[in-house]
Amino acid sequence: MVTWLGIIAVGMALRQVDRWWFSPRRGGHTPTTLRDIRTLQRERANDFTPALLVAGHWTEMAGWCLVAAHGGPLGWVTAAVAGAVKLRHLQEVSHFAVHGVLTRSGRAGNVLCEVAVHVPLGFVPVPVRRRRHVREHHPNATVAGTDPNLRELRDAGLRNGVTGSRFLRALFFPFTAMGFAATVRGIAGNIIKGKGRWWRLAGFVAVPATITAFGGWQAVLFGYAVPRLLLYPQLAWMSLLVEHRWWDAETVPGPPAVVEGGRCLRLYPDNAVWALLARGTWLPYGDLYHYAHSAHPAVRWNYLPVLERNILGTPAYTPGGLVLGDEAVVRRHFRALAPRDEALSAAAPAAANGGR
Repeated sequence: MVTWLGIIAVGMALRQVDRWWFSPRRGGHTPTTLRDIRTLQRERANDFTPALLVAGHWTEMAGWCLVAAHGGPLGWVTAAVAGAVKLRHLQEVSHFAVHGVLTRSGRAGNVLCEVAVHVPLGFVPVPVRRRRHVREHHPNATVAGTDPNLRELRDAGLRNGVTGSRFLRALFFPFTAMGFAATVRGIAGNIIKGKGRWWRLAGFVAVPATITAFGGWQAVLFGYAVPRLLLYPQLAWMSLLVEHRWWDAETVPGPPAVVEGGRCLRLYPDNAVWALLARGTWLPYGDLYHYAHSAHPAVRWNYLPVLERNILGTPAYTPGGLVLGDEAVVRRHFRALAPRDEALSAAAPAAANGGR
């Protein structure tokens, strides 16, 4: 057990180097303007600490695989959950590489993202993700027929007129048979389509093969396969659900902060405990601050809390809960999609109990 915990601790320590280097508090001067933030970010940009950050996550992943290999049933469950969280974190780190702000060199960020995240996890090539996310999603968030993320939600069953049972099933889409099949098809398509299919396939297979060689079937099943195919997709799906007011966004003209204020949301603005838990698990790095990120995509995650607190404020919709409360995210999404009578009946119990 000491060995497993030691490996996990080493991985955590490696990650802290990047966190410390980019900390807005380091140096005793917290930036108070967007210009200050951009200047500080530019001065500290480098290609070394991001590599340590990614290496730290994979080192932790190795430790959790050993927990799965030797920890028995409790170790299987713990490793599966922790492994899913690690994959979720790697997804978000690579997201900032796609935006070009993970490293000083854009080329270094692309290579690091491709080799250490996209290939081993079976993601699309970095240029494809950049086109979909930066060029297609960001300028067109919540726009039907244009936003690829909204199309993904619709394909999972979240569309106008959805019934309560279908809505509930769509919330857990990655756990359903259709969702699992979509995950497998997506990985296969990402690997075999386009250029470099053979080296992408080799890179993808190398991870479970290595885990099996050093940890056995328990390690690869509970430390990697279950997280990659089931748990991580659900965490990423939950994150997608709370990024925007997908079906009742307000179209507000103006500068980016105003536009995004009408279509984004900010979860847990007044609950530090839930916010900290979300940041550590399913909304890591900049994901909890999606409004600030949407308004200024070129700002690294380290500075998004400062950007929100000192410059932007919060958007119009600031739910205090994911599920509970009349203004919770899930309830609001359902009211925006469901037939009027069903939406009203779903809202009535919460209203009768005083809402939030």
